Amino acid sequence: MRRYFGIEGSINAFTVAFQVPSLVRALVADVALSSAFVPVFSELLEKGHRARAWRVASTIFWIMALGLTGLTALFIVLAPWIMRPFGYDGADEELVIGLSRVMFPTVALLGVSGVIVGILNSYDHFTVPALAPILWNVAIIGALVIGLPFFETDTDRLYLYAAAVLGGTVLQVLLPVPWLRRLDGSIRAVIDLRDPAVLKVFKLMLPVTISLGLINVNLLVDTFFAARFVDPNLAPSAIDAAFRIYMLPQGIFSVAVAAVLFPTMSRLAARGAQDELRDTVSLGLRQIGFLLVPASAIAAVLSVPIVRLLYERGEFSATETDIVAASLAAFAAGLTFNGTMLLLNRAFFSLQTPWIPMRVALVLVALNLVLDTALFSVGIWGIPLATSIVNIAGTALLVWLLRAKLGRLGGREIALSYGKIAVAAAIVAGVAYVVWDAVDGAIGRALGAQLVSVGAAVLAATVAYLIVARLLAIRELNALLSLVRREPV
Repeated sequence: MRRYFGIEGSINAFTVAFQVPSLVRALVADVALSSAFVPVFSELLEKGHRARAWRVASTIFWIMALGLTGLTALFIVLAPWIMRPFGYDGADEELVIGLSRVMFPTVALLGVSGVIVGILNSYDHFTVPALAPILWNVAIIGALVIGLPFFETDTDRLYLYAAAVLGGTVLQVLLPVPWLRRLDGSIRAVIDLRDPAVLKVFKLMLPVTISLGLINVNLLVDTFFAARFVDPNLAPSAIDAAFRIYMLPQGIFSVAVAAVLFPTMSRLAARGAQDELRDTVSLGLRQIGFLLVPASAIAAVLSVPIVRLLYERGEFSATETDIVAASLAAFAAGLTFNGTMLLLNRAFFSLQTPWIPMRVALVLVALNLVLDTALFSVGIWGIPLATSIVNIAGTALLVWLLRAKLGRLGGREIALSYGKIAVAAAIVAGVAYVVWDAVDGAIGRALGAQLVSVGAAVLAATVAYLIVARLLAIRELNALLSLVRREPV
């Protein structure tokens, strides 16, 4: 997409149009719904109430399908007023409104998906739900590569892009359905509003959606500041381009760890096994640090070559590389803390006390507003820096509050692990930059050469990290391998 559109001009209208349905989806559908649903569904299964669990699942499925379809229709009608605060006018305003209307139905689709994914995760099925978003990406890439040559104007091309997002979402919803049918129950045409468990899901959902929707709320706030106060034809897409790279290690590492541990934490909480729950949270925090601290270091020191390799071709120029790389480096400072917040939020959800992270999320949204106001004047990268500071503050608050709930989380052990990991990550950053600089200087910057130089740097950094982790006796190396093999740590 960056090859075809770059980050300047009308692509910024698409970025803004995508953010609003993306926020609504995060607040009322998809992962947020799944996170409210899993503890209740898992508790019913744990207690042997299988038939009731599936009746509750069916009820939530149909309520979300019907309710979010109505909400989607409302947002489509109100799109001109919803999009107006971003400050676009004339043809750009019409484009923002039109694109948002095409993408709003993803809200209803992913509401249904949230229930399906929640059921599969409760049965410890993670692979297919994890592959579904990859199919979403493949559908979009295919539509752009095959379809864009048939359209001449940027406006028509952007509408194709929006339609591809919608089509990819349909495929994402449908992919896990065959696996759902292999379980010991099924979604039926029933709505049972009398079951207290149904009400419990929705009571949990309000604070959960606000807590998990934090990153999307803050991204929308960031987009608002970028469009209104920095540069409406450059800043929104520059930040979004950096954000996509920033989220890649999140999706690969922290989301995976949190997804695997969340059903376990929910079962432990249902049994009242607080010591085991505390150990699981501590293990998860250390695993996320083991994976994301070096990723953060590499993203910071190789921000320019990474952005150049991924984006710099077609409409994306060298000047745009520098702008996006600065934003990526600023995002990288908070990468690990965004991952730890993800796990800590789920720890509270497993305890069915989601109001605590919800209050934290509201405080952090306010803090993000203050920091965006203070930092947008330093340049586009000031807005991602505000996000990183918010992530650090959020992790500190959540750890403090979870300790009050569970007692000590093994803070000394966590601090020791993070100290060793930080040392290893510093060595890794140096290795990555030295290797990249040497190879880049030797073979140049053709696309193939960049693949070699960046690939060699990342490979060398990975090998160096594993060696240093072994030498420093970082326990998380073995713990992570145990988790992958599903062995006791």
